[in-house]
Parts: sequence; structure tokens; C-alpha cells
Amino acid sequence: MATIIDGRLVSKQILEAAAAHAAELSERGIRPALAVVIVGDDPASRVYVDNKKKDCAKTGIASYEYTLPADTQQGELLAIIRGLNSRKDIHGILVQLPLPAHLDEKEVLCAISPLKDVDAFHPVNVGHIMIGDFTLLPCTPAGVMELLSAYGVSPAGKHCVIIGRSNIVGKPMAMLMLKADATVTVCHSKTRGLADITRQADILVAAVGKAGFVTADMVKPGAVVIDVGMNRNSEGKLCGDVDFEAVEKIAGMITPVPGGVGVMTRAMLMRNTLTAAENLEDNR
Repeated sequence: MATIIDGRLVSKQILEAAAAHAAELSERGIRPALAVVIVGDDPASRVYVDNKKKDCAKTGIASYEYTLPADTQQGELLAIIRGLNSRKDIHGILVQLPLPAHLDEKEVLCAISPLKDVDAFHPVNVGHIMIGDFTLLPCTPAGVMELLSAYGVSPAGKHCVIIGRSNIVGKPMAMLMLKADATVTVCHSKTRGLADITRQADILVAAVGKAGFVTADMVKPGAVVIDVGMNRNSEGKLCGDVDFEAVEKIAGMITPVPGGVGVMTRAMLMRNTLTAAENLEDNR
């Protein structure tokens, strides 16, 4: 049976360190602050935003929420972001995704100052990640790397296979693994012989958004399996992209859903906010 990688435990440690960091900044007269913009009333987005507010409260980060109606127009949203960019008391800006279909997500993300882009989705920050010279990292891939480190898994020299090529997880995950000296294969919907490739993985990262997509026959015995998926099965139960019960019997280590990568994503957001606050204040 696989060792369970406990994201709750690791995230708790990160949040405790973040609280200590926030206290140090407070002693210097810096109150880290995160602004979250949410458009519409998507239930999942509402849960995420509420959880982020709780994390801010735990760590001593000021939290500002801007809740906008679903019919908010592009110009209105961009004006709010410009206002937040100019405010010296706001250090991090996060626009909750997905946005309503009529809004231009790319333009919105590009409007956020790269210095306050705590999701690290701005092209400037993406470029820094590409060349391995970064300050802010996308929260989910960064959380995965923290989990591996906490459990003594070094990617160096290992074959990491990533299923999924999204801008949010798959692509930046590949860059972080490369920086950590892994050999990286990125698979996607057009990949042929997927199972043959995934069975070669020492570290397998599943980020496809399909419940139970990764089955036992796709996993090499002893592999480290990281499940980024957050889905609902036919019974409405929260589950990942990996068939956990079957794969647990084969893998060397595995993340559960919930309690694995998801909580780490939120913890890394707090760390990014503190990093942004310190950088902004030090450069003023």
C-alpha cells in the first residue's frame, strides 16, 4: 500500500510559517493584504473565496473581497483592477476563475500588475517561470513541489509524466519539474499510447479534470502519484483524476482527494501574498 501524502499536514506547517512571516512584516509596519475579485455566483468559486478568507484570517493577512454581479462588463472589471494596482495598501490581487463567458479572461489577467499577481498568471510571470528566474509561482504547481519536498522526493534524474497541458497547472508544472532536474513528458488529449507513457513515470501528475481517469494499469509500481483533479463522481462525492482505491495498491506514494493538493494551493497563495508584500515594500 502506498504512503499517503498528507496535504493537510504540510499546508498547516506552511500556514504556520506564513503567520510568523506576516508577524515579522507587521513589526516592520507592513500589513500584507490580498484583494480577491469574484464575478457572478458560481457555487464552487464562492467556496474557494470563503476558504481563502479563512486562510488570510489564520495568517494575519488583510483580506478584501470585491463581489461583482454576473453581468459586470469588461470595462468595469478592468477599472477595479486598475484601482487595486494603484493602491499601496494592497499587495496581492486575485481574480477568481472561471469568469462569465462574456468577459475576456486573458485581458483581465494581463491587467493585473505582475508585482501583485499572486496567481502568477500574467505573461511576465509566466516568462520568469519559463527561464527559471521567478519570484511568484502558480499556486497549484508550487504546492505540488512543496509536497514532494516534504516527503523527501527529489525529482532530479526521475521521469515525471504530467497528464494535462493547461496554463494553470500542466505547463508551469513541467517548468518546475525541469528546474528540479527531472526528465519531463507532457501528455494531453492528442497523445497516443498514453498508458505506455504513464507506466514509465517515476512521478505521475494527473491534471485532466476527469474523475478516475488514471487507472491502476497506467501506473508503474512504486511511482509517486500526484492527483490534482477536483471532480464529483456519479454519487456527488468529491474525487480526483486518479482511481485512488486501485492505484493506492500499486503506487509508492499518493495524494488523496480531498486532503492532498487542493489545500496546498491555498497555502501557497498565502505565501505568494507575503512574498509580494515584502517585495513591493522593499522596493518603495
